[in-house]
Amino acid sequence: MKRITLICGHYGSGKTNLALNMALEAAKSGEKITLVDLDIVNPYFRTVDYTEVLEKQGINVIAQNLEGTTVDAPALTARMFSIFDESMGRVIVDVGGDDVGATALGRFAQRFNESGYDMLYVINRNRKFISEPDEAASLLGEIETACRLKATALVNNSHLGPQTTAQDVIDSVPYAKAVSKVTGLPLLMTTAPKAVCDEIGDRVDNLYPVDVVVRLPWDN
Repeated sequence: MKRITLICGHYGSGKTNLALNMALEAAKSGEKITLVDLDIVNPYFRTVDYTEVLEKQGINVIAQNLEGTTVDAPALTARMFSIFDESMGRVIVDVGGDDVGATALGRFAQRFNESGYDMLYVINRNRKFISEPDEAASLLGEIETACRLKATALVNNSHLGPQTTAQDVIDSVPYAKAVSKVTGLPLLMTTAPKAVCDEIGDRVDNLYPVDVVVRLPWDN
């Protein structure tokens, strides 16, 4: 993986939970991590809401102006430009959902192309509008057009929140492979809640165990 990883996808596909898990895992292994919250649209699933937890693990968090609010703020802080300096360590960017959220990323497209990046497209067959491979591919095209960047790999994150079972994850793999075929992108990994990973065993390739960090307010 390149130093900068962008994580994009449909609203509610699990982008933020993946970004948090990747950042926390890297920090625990001793890497210097900067996590950027570019999700200026969704009021419920936002990296910035977990700043205190992240900073306790030594993770640098960068968010837009009005950080800590749910206001749709198109203005981005000047701190965003600092991620292109290698002294910021590994950078993970939680991109806003769909093409609307990805538009903010386009402001920095030239810099990302100059620095190099990986862009992971998170798919979830349980989400409306991307439940079919062709739908997922179509949305990706809209995201790429909006941000003027190209995805480099897929992440199958077909979850059902806290109710996700091992069978749910196993059953989602054919869908993910179909999306891979339609888009021409490699399937980098399939996520699964840590609680069901033992049950899945070796039935899913490139399994990535995750903690369910992000929850809706009414789930707490």
